[in-house]
Amino acid sequence: MLFELSFLAWLGLLVSALLIGMAKTGLHGVAMPTVPLLALMFGAKDSTGLALGMLVAADIMAVLYYHRHADWAVLWRVFPAAGVGVVLGTLMGDLITDAGFAVAMVIFIVVSLLLMVWQELKQSVWVPKHPVFAVSAGVLGGVTTMVGNMAGPVMSLYLLSQRLPKQTYIGTVAWFFLAVNLFKIPFHVFAWETITVDTVLVNCLMVPIIGLGAWTGIQLVKRIGDKNYRWFIIATTGLTAIVMLLRG
Repeated sequence: MLFELSFLAWLGLLVSALLIGMAKTGLHGVAMPTVPLLALMFGAKDSTGLALGMLVAADIMAVLYYHRHADWAVLWRVFPAAGVGVVLGTLMGDLITDAGFAVAMVIFIVVSLLLMVWQELKQSVWVPKHPVFAVSAGVLGGVTTMVGNMAGPVMSLYLLSQRLPKQTYIGTVAWFFLAVNLFKIPFHVFAWETITVDTVLVNCLMVPIIGLGAWTGIQLVKRIGDKNYRWFIIATTGLTAIVMLLRG
């Protein structure tokens, strides 16, 4: 694999690694282009295994920096459901069409976005802490992260709804995805066979670029205030919905 990759493939990997590093340390949404980019170069399913290694590396960097800021009460409300979602995503991986997946995700994102915008504008006290909301977000997050590494919008909206401070939000996201992505590895190795020695070698080569992206993300997030950061996440999540709809 290492010797068969074209210049454009290596360029795509470098760009993806940089964006993933930036996204994991706070600039959530900027890594959206990596999903179609890697899928175009390596195939929709195979690219998920290649991307997973880069995601785990970036998750570790994010946790090392933000580990003190996580809200574990929020995390434990979604962890069990996310595990169920990963198993469901593994079983349904070959059954879900790209179009159906995109439509379901867009509907969820748009409805959640409307609620979030209403909350921001009206400063209402609506904070969805009902167990059904947490379970729904966890299961959908698990399914989407397994099928296409696309759980970012789901978890962004759920965690924003909890009105966490900026650093607590980033730390909570970092811990969630590190745990879930590590949980996914055996399924990619033994069930889908999308993680191989070659993909691990490529991932290792990308670590310095991921680190550069992570450092860049940290520096940029420091310059964004809490309120503006919330609107930034809402805006990038909305853009994600548009891109997914166009892809579908």
